[in-house]
Parts: sequence; C-alpha cells; structure tokens
Amino acid sequence: METRYKFDLEDRLIQFAVSCIQAAEKLPRTFAGNHLGGQLTRSGSAPALHYGEAQSAESRTDFIHKMKVALKELRETRNCLAIIEKLNWKIPINLSTLRQECSELVFIFLKSIDTAKKNNTRKSSHP
Repeated sequence: METRYKFDLEDRLIQFAVSCIQAAEKLPRTFAGNHLGGQLTRSGSAPALHYGEAQSAESRTDFIHKMKVALKELRETRNCLAIIEKLNWKIPINLSTLRQECSELVFIFLKSIDTAKKNNTRKSSHP
C-alpha cells in the first residue's frame, strides 16, 4: 500500500506555532526569559495567522503583502530562536530543530512570494 503525504502549509505553520509556544513555556522565569518567551510566542504564531489572512486576500497584490508580513515574522522568530540558543539555557526543546523548521518555512515563503510576483507581472502584462 502506497503512503501518500499531503503537504499542507497551514498545518505546518500551526504546528510550528505550537512548537514555539511550547518552547516559550520552557524558558526560565527571569526578565530575559519572559521577554524572549513573549516575543517567541508572538512572532512564532503570527505566520500561521497571516497565512490564514493571505488565503482570503482581496487581490494577488494583497496576497503578496500578507505573505511578506508572514515572512518578516518568520525571520524575527528565527533570530529570537538564535538568541535563545546562544544563551545556552537548558530547556527540554531542541532549538536547532525548531530553527531548521523556521529556515525551511522562510524558504517556502520566499519561493511562494516570488511565484506570486511573477504571476502578478504576467497577469498585468497580458490584456
């Protein structure tokens, strides 16, 4: 029996958000831990929410804008994870795996935005 894997970016973004929230919950209860935990929760969950908005975009230009906002949040999350990792706090979450997932999502969004821009240009150049 053949196993089929369905690639669903929305599900992947939701799981990424959950993983970021779980990591934030494990950070130390210090000033810095609380600050970075709050930031990780916000920026790590935002891409899933912005992607949901992009699915209801009013135009291709609106879609591109919403995808760019999600991309900004992913890059912010990647930097936040890098800071947490450099602090070397002992938490039971594999931060390098989470950063890798974030990097893969950044790549996916870059390609999707590029494709949408190309399609937008083609649409506007043809009557």
